[in-house]
Amino acid sequence: MPSAENDKPNRETYRHGDLRNALIEAGLELARQGGPEAVVLRAATRQAGVVPNAAYRHFTDRNALLQAVSQTAMAHLARTMEAEQAALPPATDEAAAARARFRAVGTGYLRFAQEEPGLFRTAFHVPGDMAHAAAPTAAGAAGKTPFELLGAALDDLVKAGLLPEDRRPGAEFLAWSAVHGLAALLIDGPLRGLHPTQAHDAGQHVIDMIERGI
Repeated sequence: MPSAENDKPNRETYRHGDLRNALIEAGLELARQGGPEAVVLRAATRQAGVVPNAAYRHFTDRNALLQAVSQTAMAHLARTMEAEQAALPPATDEAAAARARFRAVGTGYLRFAQEEPGLFRTAFHVPGDMAHAAAPTAAGAAGKTPFELLGAALDDLVKAGLLPEDRRPGAEFLAWSAVHGLAALLIDGPLRGLHPTQAHDAGQHVIDMIERGI
């Protein structure tokens, strides 16, 4: 005769009060270890400790989960960029502050790519337009996405007189392309073997180039 203990339902598989977020967090850990290819529903449910069918209450398929994980990875990127700005020493004037905050955006972006390559790849893996990158779920603690943090830093350069107003339109696309290109080369391309000091110097040189070019 089955014991009373065996008659009890397995409540362990339903322990989450917020299963959607539990699955996203599980997906983030999978992405951290194996990049976007590792984010699959069955693995996420196993990591979250729920039965596989439970995921379909929140995500219709693997792509839906990957979309959510991608945006949450962007939010992690935004928080790293915010932390880089928050760590800046006090500036002597408005122009110096604006320049330092702009450079911190790029430095934080590159730091995240190198420290969290799996999340970085996942953040930009999902085919999508700017609506995907601008979603509230892709924002950091201040409510700004990585793209919006860059835009705000560029706006500050204009206010400080460091960037002519007529050169401001579209500047974020140029700056983003340059820094993202270096990030990809550092984690997936021929620059991935650079010593950390060399990688840091390369990042600062690219940011110098952007400052001169925009």
